[in-house]
Amino acid sequence: MIFDPPLQSGLLVSRYKRFLTDVQLEGGEQITIHCANTGAMTGCALPGTRVWYSTSDNPKRKLPSSWEIAESPAGHFICVNTARANQIARELIEQDALAPLSGYARLRTEVKYGEENSRIDLLLEDDHRPDCYIEVKSVTLLDEREQPGMGYFPDAVTTRGAKHLRELMAMKAAGHRAVLLFMVLHSGITRMRPAAHIDPHYSQLVEQAIAAGVEILCYRPHVGVQGMVAQDFIPFESGHLLPEGRA
Repeated sequence: MIFDPPLQSGLLVSRYKRFLTDVQLEGGEQITIHCANTGAMTGCALPGTRVWYSTSDNPKRKLPSSWEIAESPAGHFICVNTARANQIARELIEQDALAPLSGYARLRTEVKYGEENSRIDLLLEDDHRPDCYIEVKSVTLLDEREQPGMGYFPDAVTTRGAKHLRELMAMKAAGHRAVLLFMVLHSGITRMRPAAHIDPHYSQLVEQAIAAGVEILCYRPHVGVQGMVAQDFIPFESGHLLPEGRA
């Protein structure tokens, strides 16, 4: 996935009302851009952070520019536009870059499913094996107090994420393949865990989902201001419902 046209940059002034971000440009001008991330964005939205944003020529948009990348003080690149997680996941599957998800005949997106009025992010179909239901989650929370490179999901309590786990377990029970795909969009994260210290209920559901046969995959694309490309899978550490020091 290449950012075209290239991203522009400025310094973060503030993020507010969840969807709005003020950015100061190099010449001193201040603009307001859209932020697609509704999470806490811990460590990604400190004033003074270098912000990289895209600009659309769609005349119907109220704000033509969108926040794409945050550059942390440590030099890490973080894709904060959560919509990009689904986009890069789809591209990598279509390129057969994600081996556990390769070889299906068809890929569909945003398909209605389940009993809780959900839409699956990605549905892989094939005439010779069970359908594969994939929920994609964007991971941007780096917390190195316990271990270098440790990432966590979620960064805020997520009732929507809990619903998706229940739906995946139901799909697995119905004979389908069910996958929770964490797209790690922070270049400093090298392994991850459920964030039991933030949302213990979600972390418990992750454990239940694993026991029920839901597959957990953590993939870290290479993130940069030019775009995102294939890189590698990283380890997922379950069984950490209350990490040491977080009781």
